Amino acid sequence: MNKNFLLYLVVVLLSFTSCISTKKTTYLQATETAADSVLTIQRLQKPYRIQVNDLLSIRVKALDQELVGMFNPIGEGTIGATGEESMYYDGFAVDQQGNIRVPTLGKISVLGYTVEEVQEKVEQELLDRYFKEQANIFVTVKLAGIRYTTLGEIGSGSQVIYKEQVTIMEAVANAGGITEYGDMRDVRIIRQYPGGAERIHSIDLTSIEATKSPYYYIQPNDLILVNALPQKALGLGTTGIETFRTVLTVFTALTSIILISTRL
Repeated sequence: MNKNFLLYLVVVLLSFTSCISTKKTTYLQATETAADSVLTIQRLQKPYRIQVNDLLSIRVKALDQELVGMFNPIGEGTIGATGEESMYYDGFAVDQQGNIRVPTLGKISVLGYTVEEVQEKVEQELLDRYFKEQANIFVTVKLAGIRYTTLGEIGSGSQVIYKEQVTIMEAVANAGGITEYGDMRDVRIIRQYPGGAERIHSIDLTSIEATKSPYYYIQPNDLILVNALPQKALGLGTTGIETFRTVLTVFTALTSIILISTRL
């Protein structure tokens, strides 16, 4: 009876245990038919539209640079223009009403505009109010880096990448990668939309098809959430040998308890 009970117990334990398959921990796996095909990454089809809390970098240049000095950061050239701390003080933050405050120009509405549209808007404001076309002013507007947050089975914290476009693979790598317990098949992206709405999107980073996802490129203020696989909660290990050791330890302990109890 005891032997049958122990055998049954082992079968039950094994049914609930398993090591983590390499298919769950390998990025961008291609199917057999697509293994030798040319990889085409889906580019952003719609330009990003500015939202509340975005940070913009605005630079104005002209033939006579002294004329536009008030529009550029003080001490530019001595402080790194791409430094995050510098951009915090010198950048133009979009307030809750969707405006930025530009020296002498005052408030300018930018909510829902593309970067190119803001660039044209600022340039036109300057020409209409301060300069003639002969001044040959040149306005550059950029997002002050792609800021995003990571949580869960990935390096947690706020991250910044100074590029105009950032893939989720770059974002994950910049955060230190997904841990061996992370669920790479269901990476969640919590994204803000105009009007304050937030939506949750999912992307499978184990499949090459992820490169065709509309969420393969992250956007400013995205939250990337990686939940843990069941193996972490069960504490069974990530490899076959780790799982075997865990089961063996539990089996040995239960066997000892049963043997002691039968002798009493």
